Amino acid sequence: MVRQVREVMTDQPLGVGPGTTVQQVATVMRDENIRAVLVLEGSRLRGLVTDRDLTVRILADGGDVTGRTVAEACGSELVTVAPDDDVDRAVHLMRSKELRRLPVVDDGQPVGIIALGDLVAERDPASAPGRTGAADPGA
Repeated sequence: MVRQVREVMTDQPLGVGPGTTVQQVATVMRDENIRAVLVLEGSRLRGLVTDRDLTVRILADGGDVTGRTVAEACGSELVTVAPDDDVDRAVHLMRSKELRRLPVVDDGQPVGIIALGDLVAERDPASAPGRTGAADPGA
C-alpha cells in the first residue's frame, strides 16, 4: 500500500527567521533534541538548516561565529514535497538530490519535515527508528 508523506512526516516543525544566529539555533536544536529547523521569512519557507549545515558551512570556516546567521548556513537549493505526495516520491527526491530531510509544504505553507529516519521506520519497522516508534524527533 502506497502511503502519503503526511502519514510519516514530523508535523509542527520548528521555524526560525533568517537572521537567527547559528549559536541560537544550535542551542534550540540541542535543547529540543532536533536536527533540523525551517528557515522562514514571515510564513514563507526560505530554507532548511541542519546540524550538519552548521558544522560544514559555518564552523568549518573557523574563526568567530558570533553574528553568523542561519541564512548563511542554508543550502542554495530548496526541495520540498507536499503532504499528499506518495512516500515513494520523497524517497526518489532524497536519493536523487542526496538529501536526508525534506520540508513538507501545503498550499505554500510549511507543515512538516520528512526525514530519512521516518522513511526507514516506515519501510522497516524492525529497524532502530521503527523499534523506537518514531524517527529522529524534529527530523
